[in-house]
Amino acid sequence: MTVTSDTGASYAAAGVDIEAGDRAVELMKEWVRKADRPEVQGGLGGFAGLFDASALKRYERPLLASATDGVGTKVDIARRMGVYDTIGRDLVAMVMDDIVVCGAEPLFMTDYICVGKVHPERVAAIVKGIAEGCVLAGCALVGGETAEHPGLLGPDDFDVAGAGTGVVEADRLLGADRIRTGDAVIAMAASGLHSNGYSLVRHVLLERAGMRLEQRVEEFGRTLGEELLEPTKIYSLDCLALTRTAEVHAFSHITGGGLAANLARVVPDGLHARVDRSTWAPGAVFDLVGRAGQVERPELEKTLNMGVGMIAVVPAGSVGVALTTLADRGVEAWVAGEITERGDHTVGATLTGAHPA
Repeated sequence: MTVTSDTGASYAAAGVDIEAGDRAVELMKEWVRKADRPEVQGGLGGFAGLFDASALKRYERPLLASATDGVGTKVDIARRMGVYDTIGRDLVAMVMDDIVVCGAEPLFMTDYICVGKVHPERVAAIVKGIAEGCVLAGCALVGGETAEHPGLLGPDDFDVAGAGTGVVEADRLLGADRIRTGDAVIAMAASGLHSNGYSLVRHVLLERAGMRLEQRVEEFGRTLGEELLEPTKIYSLDCLALTRTAEVHAFSHITGGGLAANLARVVPDGLHARVDRSTWAPGAVFDLVGRAGQVERPELEKTLNMGVGMIAVVPAGSVGVALTTLADRGVEAWVAGEITERGDHTVGATLTGAHPA
């Protein structure tokens, strides 16, 4: 079979616009420059981001911490809303708040943005959010990649992912081996749904309940779309500040799987974390998802953060200082539970009691 054409094939004819990609890079440079650290060498446009590792000489035994993540189907809400400058903060939070759990200081991050068609202003808006997130996390944005995938993604479809690196002194590494009976479990409030469970949220609110993103919801004081796009809180610098003022044994980032499952990841064998629901009231969005979808509490709690975005486990004697430090930084926090002997419990963490009405 012979295929003929009046003109030769080209990358542009296949759907890839190199000029649009170049324009996106020019637009994002302003924002990338703001997400900088003195250790970063070179500028945007190289094949690799450079970070001066001699800065780590001040450590006796530096351990590098690495994490990678995405934002999940929350990007669909951003696409439908036509709002692209917040989703990047979600990305930084998902990566850097994982890194800080071990006590590591965030150093630098790279991103990957995949689109069906490059709209330079949209890509630049996404990078703007990533850069703003990096500033909030105290890390640098040293590079990234924007890939155009025509035919695989629709012209308005996109996804984001990122990877980050941090550093912690070996003898200051936090985790399960530090936790002791009698330690207090301190909860830090979430800013909303954060970036997990959106497949359930979208199914319940947009499909089953037929709600519209532009619909104003009185309980929220804003539209449904604005509530769903509330950026994930970035706790990195707050957690690091806590390690400087109080004795901290462990952190737990509450993401997919919910509070109990993520907290259990840092509880050692033989011990148990008991968290009392009566110590806080989840935000209105969690109640709405539960009511609109008739979602049972166990399903909600293993899917959504239920109003808690980060946990700190500290010795009882450090509770006062820890709560003061977080309050001074504008972080809503409270004692939500304690560490006990495992006893008859088969899992590392459980939720007890009931949330306030």
